Amino acid sequence: MAMVTIQTQAELEAARNQPASGEKKDALAGLRLLTAEGQEPRAKAAIEITEKALKRIRIAMSKEGVSPEQGGLRVGIQGGGCSGLSYSIRFDSQPRERDRVYVFGAGVETAGDPTNGAPIRLFVDPKSFLYLAGMVLDFEETLMRQGFNFINPNSSKSCGCGSSFSA
Repeated sequence: MAMVTIQTQAELEAARNQPASGEKKDALAGLRLLTAEGQEPRAKAAIEITEKALKRIRIAMSKEGVSPEQGGLRVGIQGGGCSGLSYSIRFDSQPRERDRVYVFGAGVETAGDPTNGAPIRLFVDPKSFLYLAGMVLDFEETLMRQGFNFINPNSSKSCGCGSSFSA
């Protein structure tokens, strides 16, 4: 006996817009990406941030008393966490000798910005950069979760906490 499935037009549209199994949903869809000075957009060796992350970094730097001119946000990787590696993020008063320094947001205004549109800097040490090249730093604010979100193409598997991954 043959079985017939009837779908409404809305269900057909929804199915058509779903990624096929095996295809990954685009994690960057709908995000406004900011490329660092001197970098190409979506370059494999670059790190990018979203406008939401820029706003949050500026507010937090101001609260912590970190100068946008000398200081910045240090983004890195350390061993540990549920999946073997975990992200670390903290403010630093200045870059270290071998850090890559990315400058974001010159002339980009963000709502409630205490820095009046000052560019912010991200510091990445050489070892962490191996795992962070091509990454986008976003800031997520939902009812369930609030915090920085690492959208990392180098991550082969991550866990529920969102701050640990395998490469």
